[in-house]
Amino acid sequence: MPVISTNNAANAALNYLNINSNAETESISQLASGSRIVKASDDAAGLAIGTQLQANVAVLTQDQTNVSQGTSILQSADGALAQISNVLQRMLALATESASGQVTDTQRSQDINTEYTQLKSEITSIVSSTTYAGQSLLSGSFLQNVKFLVGTTSANTLAVTVNAITTNTLLGTASSGVATATNALTAIAGINSALGTITQDRAKIGAYESQFNFSNQAISANVQNTTASAATILDADVAAVKTQLSSQDVLTQSSIAALTQAAMLPQELLKLIQVA
Repeated sequence: MPVISTNNAANAALNYLNINSNAETESISQLASGSRIVKASDDAAGLAIGTQLQANVAVLTQDQTNVSQGTSILQSADGALAQISNVLQRMLALATESASGQVTDTQRSQDINTEYTQLKSEITSIVSSTTYAGQSLLSGSFLQNVKFLVGTTSANTLAVTVNAITTNTLLGTASSGVATATNALTAIAGINSALGTITQDRAKIGAYESQFNFSNQAISANVQNTTASAATILDADVAAVKTQLSSQDVLTQSSIAALTQAAMLPQELLKLIQVA
């Protein structure tokens, strides 16, 4: 029913203008931010899930750093053990030379044993100088059951234990030197035992490194998949939003045109009165 006092058509047009304008604003916000969820009310459940996934990505990214640092620590320890192994091999050669009958006692005590003693000091130097961020890797307790976090919960850890080394404990009976043929024969057995210990430690470190490598690959896959999952929930589909925005723009323009037309209705009705 046409009336003058209340412009129902204008009110209806204004209502739809507000609806279409708000929808258009929402689409523009999504395009500008790149996010499907601009405010919590857009998708509360999706926001909660997406935020948790993003948190998991942050943790997994740090896990990659943890694994990288753990690998660096193991490589440092293995490099030092390799040097010690080389020193032990030279000491074994010296002990074998000293144990042979063609060498004089003077040569044993002054020449061979002097180098042997210096090499023993070198092992001590390697052990004390092998550090990571100020922590000794081959002596002390730093690598005694140290745990590296490699997952999203406190239970996802890799535990590493590398036996501590002291020169006297490592060499055992070989610590007394090779100044005599008898001592040299004893040193040969001790050095062979030390070489076995170093080889076992290096094998253990190698196994840890392999474990870290596979763990890093798994973490990388998790980062990729979790990031993709979060993007599916949180990121705006630009093509779809742009298409929707075009439709909303048309509706907004239509609402403006309708509101303009509705605003003229009272004037048209007044013309009817004037004619009458």
